[in-house]
Amino acid sequence: MKHNRCNDAEHIPVGRRELLKVGGMSLIGAEMADVMRLEADASTSSSTFGKAKSVVFIFQSGGPSQHETFDPKPDAPETIRGEYSTTQTKLPGVNFCEYLPKLAARADRFSIVRTMRQHFNSCHGGCNYLLNTGTTALPRGETNASIVRGQIGGHAWPSISSMIAYAKEEDRPSGGLPPVLEIPRLKNMKYPGREGGLLGPQFDRVGLDLAPTCKAPDAGGSCLNCYSHDDPNLDPERKPGPGPKAWWDNTSCRNPDFHLPSPGHVDISSPVLLNRETLRQKLDALEKGLEQADNTGRLARWDLFRRQALDFIMASRRSGNQNPFDLTQESDATRKLYGREEWGQGFLAARRLVEAGVRMVQVTLRGWDTHQNAFRDLKNKALPSLDHCLSGFLDDLEDRGLLDETLVVMCGEMGRTPKVQPISPNGRNASGEIFTPGRDHWGHVLPCFFAGGGIQPGRVIGKTDSNAGYPQTEAYSTADFAATIFHCLGIGPEREFHDSVGRPYRIYRGKPIQPLL
Repeated sequence: MKHNRCNDAEHIPVGRRELLKVGGMSLIGAEMADVMRLEADASTSSSTFGKAKSVVFIFQSGGPSQHETFDPKPDAPETIRGEYSTTQTKLPGVNFCEYLPKLAARADRFSIVRTMRQHFNSCHGGCNYLLNTGTTALPRGETNASIVRGQIGGHAWPSISSMIAYAKEEDRPSGGLPPVLEIPRLKNMKYPGREGGLLGPQFDRVGLDLAPTCKAPDAGGSCLNCYSHDDPNLDPERKPGPGPKAWWDNTSCRNPDFHLPSPGHVDISSPVLLNRETLRQKLDALEKGLEQADNTGRLARWDLFRRQALDFIMASRRSGNQNPFDLTQESDATRKLYGREEWGQGFLAARRLVEAGVRMVQVTLRGWDTHQNAFRDLKNKALPSLDHCLSGFLDDLEDRGLLDETLVVMCGEMGRTPKVQPISPNGRNASGEIFTPGRDHWGHVLPCFFAGGGIQPGRVIGKTDSNAGYPQTEAYSTADFAATIFHCLGIGPEREFHDSVGRPYRIYRGKPIQPLL
């Protein structure tokens, strides 16, 4: 039986003893499920519940090393600690990697969980699914090999973003924007865990490919723009071409500027497009004619995307130049604060989307799969860029009064091995350069960053062993990670969704990370 839900934010916290007293006096005859629901509401009520209006999830695709970010081990042997030193944070006794000095100076404004873990999974496909769905097991019958084929379909658990879109369906942003967006580079990023799954394709995440197309032959390294170990920016004189040491078409490396959508200037020449209702009637008629032939959900997805695009176009035409993707509306000082490269532009677009009412923005940062050339590439590219862009993002959110109502979360799908090791001792990149070492996949610990939106700042939660390989204190699961996000957004543990045949499921599969709240 599906119950109508009231607004959980309006509940007065009730202790267990008081609840039982009330139950004995006035809840006689009530269903046990109702009593349990009230207990759940009471146990999770706090000043942090529902404080966030939006969430920005910074996804470090590939899996960042805990050693080279937020859990360095300077006293470990060189084969464990790696090549970098550390920097003292604003928190006594807490050190970060030496190439994160700006974040270290702001460590009192965010918190780090050092003992997040994957459930004994160290493969990209499986870890992506578990993190992005907030679950601890693959769907029945799926393996790490099968889950990357993109054929999971409707029996997959919904993504965190899909459940946010579902739970906040009645609180959609104005202006025709979808409730959840992923930016800035989506081509060839069809990783598992992004879909609506049991909720249906209408809750699939909407992605916008804002960044230039990457044409690198090796899409598996730490480059901010073209995501390759063979970086043309290291030798600007070399040209793309067919030779054995020639670069690929490297225009995306030379010019990282976004190709921003400008729906307010879309040429709508067909008169029918100017009448939204007429177009929708035609779409409905087409759907009725084709629905018998569609068994995959592609038609529903097709219809959804086109309706969303039309809403966006019409809203942008009405609102003039208020396109959240038009970064030229920002001052030079603000753009410099974020950084004029791909990651900085992604963070700035995320801030503008949050201001426009989008409930979840995922900024996917490729380049953290550092099997080889790790120490060269991280210190020259990924770490300084993240340090500058994320620091500027936090400063800007705080200055605008947005940080308290915007939850900022950052992590990858896994950590990296304690031991430094090359994936291929004699491996070479596309130009014949010998790879230098890095770290392999590791799911036993991964660092996670939380700020704003009800998170208590200035905390480092969890302790790993001397090699940063295993938790020594309580470990938190990907389900706990998801529950923390839901809690901060005001989605309570009793919230349910129903699949296409009406079967109920609880959104929560873990518990919020209490030391953060």
